[in-house]
Amino acid sequence: MQESVAQSPISQALTMNASDNEILDHPYGDLSGGMWLRGNLHTHTNLSDGCRPPQEVVTDYKERGYDFLMISDHDVFASSEHLKQWDAAEMILIPGNEISAGGCHILHVNAGTNVSPHTPRQVVLSDIAQDPQSFSIIAHPNWMSRFDYATVNQLKEWIGYAGIEIYNGVIGSHDGSPYATNKWDILLGQGYRFWGYANDDSHRAEHVALGWNQVYVRERTLSAVVHALVHGRFYASTGVEIDNIAVQGRQIRIETSNADRIVALCNTGRRFRQVDARTMEVEVPSEANYVRFECWGRGEAMAWTQPFYVRNG
Repeated sequence: MQESVAQSPISQALTMNASDNEILDHPYGDLSGGMWLRGNLHTHTNLSDGCRPPQEVVTDYKERGYDFLMISDHDVFASSEHLKQWDAAEMILIPGNEISAGGCHILHVNAGTNVSPHTPRQVVLSDIAQDPQSFSIIAHPNWMSRFDYATVNQLKEWIGYAGIEIYNGVIGSHDGSPYATNKWDILLGQGYRFWGYANDDSHRAEHVALGWNQVYVRERTLSAVVHALVHGRFYASTGVEIDNIAVQGRQIRIETSNADRIVALCNTGRRFRQVDARTMEVEVPSEANYVRFECWGRGEAMAWTQPFYVRNG
């Protein structure tokens, strides 16, 4: 199975600490001695098409208990210096923006420079890749009436992005779908490697706390949060909390606080096991090239793990 060149940094992250006898490449090794932090990477203010001034938005997320936030106004670069004007207390503000003009929207996370919105989106992705410590996320792939804002073919052709929004909260009130796990599974099944993120895409107060990312870190710093986000050491959520993820050989154990059902998927989204419980332990099927887990709670509460890739050979 050929692996997408787009995901080579992810491949390096997965295998950097892997020993020869490990069966799975995954980002969840040794979840001890650290903490889970909650954050959103897709947020708008009245500096672009949002309804509220930046400080009001920052305060809202802070008061809801968020640990990190990125202001991602359309083609408005929120630099690290620019972020200092807002009072975030202990909440970490991540520099960045949403590159919007000229094509599909791309989140530039932890941006150190303002990247121009070139119409060939590969140029944008390549420019972001040259910005040290930053990375890119393809926004809301299933927006629009044909669910094709970013097509499967585009996601195959583009290289250098860290992942896609598998959930974008605000798209639930527009044509299309807030979910993009279908495209995730199609590409994962073909050997592509990239992460799945959940974000609000908030423009108003009612858009806050729709979807978020829970990162696992050992220190509450910007660099630790960004490292976890780019290396897949997080899960995406709309309300279900994952307490622990443990791997031994081909066995994977998922422990949650509030899931009503946990579903294990492999290959092109095939459900190979489900349990109506808060905990699941499964053995990776011999025919699988990847597995991932969805944890379902009440209403529309969900959590999605990152993929566990089966090593070849």
